Amino acid sequence: MVMGMASILSSLNGHHHAACWLVLIGYLLDLADGAVARQLNACSALGAKLDDFADFTTFGIATSLLLRTSDLLDNILCMCYVLSVFVRLCFFSSGIPFMYRGLPCIYSSAILASASLLSGGNMTVLRVIAVAMILFMISQNFYPHDKVLESQTWKKVVYAGGVAMVFCSSFPPACVYYLLWSISYILFPTSLWSCKL
Repeated sequence: MVMGMASILSSLNGHHHAACWLVLIGYLLDLADGAVARQLNACSALGAKLDDFADFTTFGIATSLLLRTSDLLDNILCMCYVLSVFVRLCFFSSGIPFMYRGLPCIYSSAILASASLLSGGNMTVLRVIAVAMILFMISQNFYPHDKVLESQTWKKVVYAGGVAMVFCSSFPPACVYYLLWSISYILFPTSLWSCKL
C-alpha cells in the first residue's frame, strides 16, 4: 500500500518515471506478501481485507493516474480503469481452488507501467493497452493463482530477476523484463503459471 500511495504522490507531482517504478515495486511486494504471511502463519481475515485495499490503492488508483491528462476522455478512461479494478477485486472470485476469474489487476498494472516507461508515456499506446487490460480484468476467463515464491525454482528465479531489475531501473531491458513476465501470464496462464505445476 505504501508503494501505491508513493506512486500516487509521484504522479500528482509530475514524477511519472518514479510513479511507474513504484507500481512495479508494488507488483513485486504483492507477489511476496501472501507467501510471507503463510510462512509466518499470520494469515487472517483482516490481512485479506488489507491486501485488497492495498491492491486497490496500488493497482487501481496509482496505476490509473499513469493515464491521467487534462483531457476529459483520458480522465474517463482513468475512472473506468479504477472501476474495473474495483469490480475485479470485489466480484470475480471464481469459487474454484487455485483459480481467479478475470486477469488479476497486478498484471494489468505491471503491463501499463512497463509500457509507459518503454514508450516514454505515449498516451496513444497507453490508451490502447488500458482498454485491453480493462477487458481482460472484467472477462470471465480463468487464470491460475500464481504463488511464485511457493512454487517451482524457476519461478523463484524469475521473481529474483524482477528484484534485480529494480536496481537497473534506468535501463529499458528492466522494463522489457516486467512486460514479458506479465504478458506471459496472459498468454500462457495455465501452462506456465499454475501453482499446481
